[in-house]
Amino acid sequence: MDKIFLFDLASRHADWASVRQATIAANIANANTPAYRAADVEPFAKVLDQTHLTPMRTSAGHMALGASEAESAKVKDADSWEVSESGNTVSLDQQMVKAAETSGAFTLNTSVVRAFHRMVLSSVRNA
Repeated sequence: MDKIFLFDLASRHADWASVRQATIAANIANANTPAYRAADVEPFAKVLDQTHLTPMRTSAGHMALGASEAESAKVKDADSWEVSESGNTVSLDQQMVKAAETSGAFTLNTSVVRAFHRMVLSSVRNA
């Protein structure tokens, strides 16, 4: 059986979401630290643009694309909604919104992998 790249993509997405979740947690933990600069992880779409997975060619009519190594997620300074008098740029409201987005990313990732797993099992049972 050929390698299935959807699981590799899902793994990269889960890794990205884990890094983002840890970054958000660090921001929240430092919400009262003077001069702390909030950080964020670049969007997964940007990571995905830098990741070139080679699709399987099951037909001569399929396009052939080259493969390259993916870059890891990069942490950058976040755009903050507010800056406190102490110079801290952590907005708890903004961090909670980002945490909810990250939770949704984990849920979507799990749902896609679960659906694909069911499809693979169904095709094996019917073969």
